[in-house]
Amino acid sequence: MTGDEAAGGKGLRAVAEEALNLVTDGARVGLGTGRAASAFIAALGARRREGTLRVSGVPTSIASEKQARALGIPLVDLDEGVMLDLCVDGADEFSPALDLVKGWGGALVRERIVAAASRRQVILVGPEKRVAALGERGRIPVEVIPLARGFVAGELKKLGATPTQRMADADRRFVTDNGNIVFDCRLEKPLATPERAREFDAAVLAIPGVVDTGLFLGTAERVLVGHDDGRVETLLAKR
Repeated sequence: MTGDEAAGGKGLRAVAEEALNLVTDGARVGLGTGRAASAFIAALGARRREGTLRVSGVPTSIASEKQARALGIPLVDLDEGVMLDLCVDGADEFSPALDLVKGWGGALVRERIVAAASRRQVILVGPEKRVAALGERGRIPVEVIPLARGFVAGELKKLGATPTQRMADADRRFVTDNGNIVFDCRLEKPLATPERAREFDAAVLAIPGVVDTGLFLGTAERVLVGHDDGRVETLLAKR
């Protein structure tokens, strides 16, 4: 492990522990996907094994489900009327307004559902995820039904995006847990304002065959930023 990796891991562990302070005994928790979410799930499992915190969870991906089961975290279904106390997840970008880009790991649709079924969405990130405008780090994911691949690609280009189908490797296309494909969309320029982000999101969602986008706008209650020295910066959304 390099020094940078060790430092980054320290930041992730710090935000995971900070997020644990928001989990009350008996809580139902949405379990996100990615490195930061995995650190939280590990910390949650450890606290449960100690017997100091009784919780149940709803995973946002097959990977998160496997990790939670291995750690003995009970899982529940999102049945009608079920509301989660909070969802803890990561993000690939966050803006000053705490709008997010998610989905580089491919779990954006399930992450959207679990976030919508949660009273609070808590996001864990490192400082490298901070941007002035969404799209700065290079791509916005769009999940698409395979049949609509060609049509959606053409419509995305009309919106000023350059879509590239995500590949699992050189010979296999990436397929989500839902059986769909993902276009990673590069923009001519970042989405400079919250209003522009919402306009672009609405236009993409209106394309037949699009399942969802990686733009999570106005969903986060707070963003916890873990720094290399173990310091945690807490950013609260202005509602």
